[in-house]
Amino acid sequence: MTASERTAHPLEELGIPCRFCGEPLRDTFADLGMTPLCQNRIRREDLNRPETFYPLHAFVCRSCWLVQLAEYASPEAIFSDYAYFSSYADTWVEHARRYVEMVRERLGLGPQSLVVELASNDGYLLQWFVRAGVPVLGVEPAANVADVAREKGIRTVTRFFGTEAARELREEYGAADLLLGNNVLAHVPDLNDFVEGMKRMLAPDGVITMEFPHLLQLVEQNQFDTIYHEHFSYFSFTVVERVFAAHGITLFDVEELPTHGGSIRIWGRHADRATPPVAPRVRQMREREAAWGVTRLETYTGFAERIRRTKASILEFFIQARRQERRVVGYGAPGKGNTLLNYCGIGTDFLEFTVDRSPHKQGTFTPGTHIPILAPDAIDRARPDYVFILPWNLREEIMRQMAHVRRWGGRFVVPIPEVRVYD
Repeated sequence: MTASERTAHPLEELGIPCRFCGEPLRDTFADLGMTPLCQNRIRREDLNRPETFYPLHAFVCRSCWLVQLAEYASPEAIFSDYAYFSSYADTWVEHARRYVEMVRERLGLGPQSLVVELASNDGYLLQWFVRAGVPVLGVEPAANVADVAREKGIRTVTRFFGTEAARELREEYGAADLLLGNNVLAHVPDLNDFVEGMKRMLAPDGVITMEFPHLLQLVEQNQFDTIYHEHFSYFSFTVVERVFAAHGITLFDVEELPTHGGSIRIWGRHADRATPPVAPRVRQMREREAAWGVTRLETYTGFAERIRRTKASILEFFIQARRQERRVVGYGAPGKGNTLLNYCGIGTDFLEFTVDRSPHKQGTFTPGTHIPILAPDAIDRARPDYVFILPWNLREEIMRQMAHVRRWGGRFVVPIPEVRVYD
């Protein structure tokens, strides 16, 4: 069935405007039903109270090719009190340390420089600049997370970033020699205001680096669970280059990274500057995405059927485990895990509990499915047959940490890109 032959989804008929170019959105990328906000944690006393569910429906704009969700919940509702603390992922903290070491050398950053991180979380990255004597400023909208950063001695302001914030922050702290953001660009509902703010915050010879999951990898690796309400947009390099160019920023380099199942890091500068020169990797990435079909509608509209097949295989695993009277527990309570659990309809009938290293999540319940979130030692007491890894992008780290599960014959299960059982 072609896109023109199928029946339009009711949300497509609304013609919601694209957050970059403003054209009406009329093509579905993925419809994952109705889910609650994925970073909410349900307290025991709230278990008998109603939850708000929103359409988790991703569109692709056939004018600019940005994949995106409509904004159903405000950023204030999502991020003012946030449950994600970056420092509890060892692999991610080490990734940040290596980045800081590399970028300090590449840009010659020192005591005279200013590094500004947008969505700086609990200081997992800026701490490495502070230790090296490089002045920093963290901009973090979640007050509870920003407090943790300040306790570490990292200068942090609590606010949402955009053009007005950029003006005020530049007046108070100065322009950024390095302006960075890891996994923040997807979280921005007003994309044009955010990127324009970066343009205004950047020093004349300053550099921007941004990291985010690569849409090409999301599709090729079947990573549908990385779609959730906190992620408003999903970027190819082709699209993100257009977005930044529209605000006077030239992307002069791009790197592919293994983080989050496959990410890219972009490097930007003011468009009116001649240096650094545009690296060959920029052209190579454009050509790779063109060959992949970044501007062909069928590249996007065929993703929905793959998601349905994956849902069926995940449910088949749980049904078979239940029939065989095998115990299955989870590891992790990430945002992607909540998309998967709610879309597949997995509750405590299939998954007894999950565990998480973050004490901020322990003792609460997953949104929508109400699966208990416990400390990791609960797995040792339960001695399950299977440990279902929800943050599959950290599977190697988790399987190392929990290697003792194999002593009693326990096995690990990873759901993405397809269900796989590790002995």
